[in-house]
Amino acid sequence: MRPLAFQLLRELSHQRFTSGVVLAQKFGVSRAAVSEALHDAGESGVEIFSLTRRGYRLAAPIELLDIDVLRDALGVTAKRLNLEVVETIASTNTELMSRAADGAPSGTCIAAEMQTAGRGRRGRVWQSAFASSLTFSLLWRFDRGAAHLGGLSLVVGLAVVRALHELGVSREVALKWPNDVLAGHRKLAGVLIESQGDMLGPTAVVIGVGINVRLPTALKESIDQPATDIDTIAGAEISRNTLLAAVLRQLVTALDEFQRDGFARFKAEWIRLHALHDKPVRVLHADGSVVETTVCGVADDGALLVRQHGRELALASGEISLRAVGSEKRTNAK
Repeated sequence: MRPLAFQLLRELSHQRFTSGVVLAQKFGVSRAAVSEALHDAGESGVEIFSLTRRGYRLAAPIELLDIDVLRDALGVTAKRLNLEVVETIASTNTELMSRAADGAPSGTCIAAEMQTAGRGRRGRVWQSAFASSLTFSLLWRFDRGAAHLGGLSLVVGLAVVRALHELGVSREVALKWPNDVLAGHRKLAGVLIESQGDMLGPTAVVIGVGINVRLPTALKESIDQPATDIDTIAGAEISRNTLLAAVLRQLVTALDEFQRDGFARFKAEWIRLHALHDKPVRVLHADGSVVETTVCGVADDGALLVRQHGRELALASGEISLRAVGSEKRTNAK
């Protein structure tokens, strides 16, 4: 969307119409420019009512991210972060990976109202609509090498669940190895971890998180797997600013613990929340082969433990995909 569209959306109300003439005068543009910008917003998934001689009104309230509100809600955690809110961006992960290479400090965080090329795990697309999701990336620098960061994606997912519990959202919320958050066996959030560095030395990690907050019906139906959102499972609207602040607070705390103690500190809590623990699953290997097995836990390094022909095997993240036996759709990860 063009910058004018964001300005107009901040001005519009869902309770009353605002004249196109008034909007044009306020922002020093033509009425045609107002119409075109709001058309762009509509194409991006924002429902706007338009009536001749009355103007424009939002079909439903829109809460945009507010940097000052976020900093207040973060409390002391705000000092640990260099937080930036952008209106539109191709991919927060892509941008932050570039900044990491240029020396951006640990704690740099970019949150976007809309991503035009959001990326998921294994090259998949992360779908979201304007102001309907939380999409953000956080740069965190570790003293240890990548070889010692096993289980990090599991810890990030757990931090998201902790934040939801903090806000009273707990109904059917669960985790799915290695980087999904589910609710009622439908995808609620996903994690994408990317890193720079070597196996032994310091590592810069970019943590991408996408959370479905209030997805338009058309978008929900277009996602290639069962999906849900916060509004649906909470039964009420939760402020996107409040949710983002809660996730960031929990994430910073969890990353400090992970830096100190590794994944072993989180293992028992993670297993309790794993939707597929002790469940039969199909393991889909990268070479296309499929094996049916049973999940029995996770290792201290975050590897998935399964029982296969009476033996316990460890499966590393990034080599397989999972789905419960009997499910019809392959499960994506962010």
